[in-house]
Amino acid sequence: MSSHLTLVSLSNDPISEDLGRALSEHANVLGLKLKVTQNPTRQSNYFSARWTTSALLMPEARIAMREIANVHSADLAFLTSDYIAQEVKVLAMDMDSTLINIECIDEIADFIGKKSAVAEITEATMRGEIKDFKESLRRRVALLAGVSSDVLESVYKERLRPNPGAAELLAGATERGLYTLLVSGGFTFFTDKLKAELGFKQTQANTLEIIGDRLTGKVLGEIVDGAAKAQYLDEACKLMSCKKTNALAIGDGSNDLPMMHGAGLSIAYRAKPIVKEKADAAFDRVGLDAALLLI
Repeated sequence: MSSHLTLVSLSNDPISEDLGRALSEHANVLGLKLKVTQNPTRQSNYFSARWTTSALLMPEARIAMREIANVHSADLAFLTSDYIAQEVKVLAMDMDSTLINIECIDEIADFIGKKSAVAEITEATMRGEIKDFKESLRRRVALLAGVSSDVLESVYKERLRPNPGAAELLAGATERGLYTLLVSGGFTFFTDKLKAELGFKQTQANTLEIIGDRLTGKVLGEIVDGAAKAQYLDEACKLMSCKKTNALAIGDGSNDLPMMHGAGLSIAYRAKPIVKEKADAAFDRVGLDAALLLI
């Protein structure tokens, strides 16, 4: 099996030839050669260029390559030789801070003056410092006890916005016949609305218990954690009669890693360092719809 690697740069602005030279120079230091396979060109809303190398890169080399791209205002993806873009059949993605601009639970807490307490737990969880996502979620939801259910609607209308390129990504994926899955450690109140707004085929999330128009501080049923996200993606692949290598997975936090691991293409969207290190692509500048240039 060939072990060549394709490097894809993606940018909002024209890509400088200096980027290719800088990447080639670093490859030479590693004893590798980069070959240009696509000169810098405009594709859809973005600019793109491609190179191939005859060997895979160690994690440290990938980080260094991304830092070089960062200096030249570009994002970088690494596509292995066994990744076949035309065979992608499933798109699975996280919601909070990936599909949308906020962490919903933090914004709910803000209405009762507890945002900092909840956000502290959220951040530690997404960085991977709190390993048990279920316990993390229970602790955060408990702080919401007594909140009016009307707050959920206020968060959705006033603060929640799809991240750049979200609608275009879903439209493009649907046009190509992909099965679109939104799988979140957040809440069904929001995933249900986003399913209707953006056209996801399936959404999975956690259900807040509400009694008398007030949140009780509890979650109903099994909590959707990292393992559950991966399981839902596996089930979607079975539904589409394909393997996980035929899936594109997008996330930003450590609880997305089980879902992203083993996917044909994984994208870290404005993600925590631990996620970017393990992902095939890291989008820090381009919008979500840039993923369409990789499938």
